[in-house]
Amino acid sequence: MKGKTEHRKERVDPAKRADAQRNMEALLKAALAVFTTSGVDAPVREIAEKAGVGVGTVYRHFPQRSDLIAAVFRREIDACADAAPILSAGRTPFEALASWMQRYAAFVAAKRGLAKALHSGDPAFDNLPGYFDRRLRPALRTLLAAAAAAGEVRADIDADDLLSAVTSLCMSAHNDGAGRAERMVALLVDGLRHGAGASTNAR
Repeated sequence: MKGKTEHRKERVDPAKRADAQRNMEALLKAALAVFTTSGVDAPVREIAEKAGVGVGTVYRHFPQRSDLIAAVFRREIDACADAAPILSAGRTPFEALASWMQRYAAFVAAKRGLAKALHSGDPAFDNLPGYFDRRLRPALRTLLAAAAAAGEVRADIDADDLLSAVTSLCMSAHNDGAGRAERMVALLVDGLRHGAGASTNAR
């Protein structure tokens, strides 16, 4: 008679899982900071030291540098998209929209630090444009719809046009001093009030 083999599902200690999640978050946050100040070719050791983890931990999670860069970019997309419902709580629809547009401007600044790698043609980045579309565009459309329904902005604003406009403003204001991009984005968003309640065209 063959002996029975018990198949036990390995349990993951919740404390260890939480520690791993904190380490990952610290690693991605550190990588963004290092990439922004030192460029995407910065030594992995610098990222590990800033995150408080070993170099081996970085390579275990991200064998290729492109894997780490893509993860950093996805993290920033997620943070920006997830901010939309949070900003909507306790604010008027226009205030939520205006705050989110500033959050998006900060995302553009982070993206600029990764631009060299993102435009390198590395296949690790092929899925990022689609991920951007799936996460960020719906977030903005929801905010715009709420503000338009409340009569706080005009109803014929195209979300894609607005994202492109903010990106262009941030890129052009990059070397114009601290706060310049934020002020320009604030002026752009305030202009969305013009004609509010008068336009009934669907976006």
